[in-house]
Amino acid sequence: MSLNPHIYHLSALHRRLDEAVRREARRRGGDPFRLLRLKKLKLAVRDRLSAIMRRRALG
Repeated sequence: MSLNPHIYHLSALHRRLDEAVRREARRRGGDPFRLLRLKKLKLAVRDRLSAIMRRRALG
């Protein structure tokens, strides 16, 4: 199964969001609302990736 550009883009976005979450969590005086937004966006990207992978696995 090859990695199509859409899956690659979403995977890269998920990785960048993960890094941003870690940076914001470590930052002194970090914005809890920004951290929450980043986590929610990361979760949405992960859910989208999961849905695409399930569809690909089914046919």
